[in-house]
Amino acid sequence: MVRINPSILSADFANLQAEVERISSADFVHVDIMDNHFVPNLTFGVRMTQRLHEVSPRPLDVHLMIDDPDRWAPDYARAGAECVTFHAEATTNPIELARTLRSIGSRAGIALKPGTPAGPYLELLDEFDQVLVMTVEPGFGGQSFMESTMPKLELLRAAADRTGSRVWLQVDGGIDLATIAIARDSGADTFVAGSAVFNSPDPDAQIALLRAAAQQHSH
Repeated sequence: MVRINPSILSADFANLQAEVERISSADFVHVDIMDNHFVPNLTFGVRMTQRLHEVSPRPLDVHLMIDDPDRWAPDYARAGAECVTFHAEATTNPIELARTLRSIGSRAGIALKPGTPAGPYLELLDEFDQVLVMTVEPGFGGQSFMESTMPKLELLRAAADRTGSRVWLQVDGGIDLATIAIARDSGADTFVAGSAVFNSPDPDAQIALLRAAAQQHSH
């Protein structure tokens, strides 16, 4: 299974409803929430997420790049996000937070920055619905893919296969037609692409190309 989740970080913020309607073939709409503390950038909040949920043709995959997700993440689940991913580096109790998100009805994801090891989570995969391996430093769109993060992804894929976990393994950062194949070969099944989709004249056609490129490398 290959999932393509375009990031609206690269969309036209003044016309978000029209922009999400241009990606109706996506699996999810990836929404980057930044607080200008955890990362040096500021984007959307809960009310924006709720409104997007009301108009989006696809479910929302919310990525919280914020401090204190233990406090704030449940609000995004209640706002209608299908999946809420918080950062391992920002949470005090990842397991408890993931269980809270699931109890509200959202999928629970945990994100790892490029320098954060996967080791502590390899035996806990069933506590999460998704593990996001950041393939750039979080904070800004349009950065180059870091191939040095692929061994971490391979570790997670091996652990998931060994334990029979159905966790989704997501990559985010610098994903395009060239790098999606590298990430797929390393075990990813869920791909966040921002500029590669929204900088194209036909975002839906670009999604189809990305999906085909990833499926050619299916395990």
